[in-house]
Amino acid sequence: MSRTTLALLGGLLGFLLYVMAVVALADHVLKLHWLVQLAYFIIAGIAWAWPAKWLMFWAARSRG
Repeated sequence: MSRTTLALLGGLLGFLLYVMAVVALADHVLKLHWLVQLAYFIIAGIAWAWPAKWLMFWAARSRG
């Protein structure tokens, strides 16, 4: 199996699990102050990008 295929499958699974965790935690955050909510949703909305970037670079790395 190629790196690209592994990255695609792993990325989709990881993103699905990430979204499930963020949504589950959001139920608790919605009871807090609006500034805490704002910080949570900003961080949760951006945090997935770093693992996705790493995964894309890993998949694109040449085999030398």
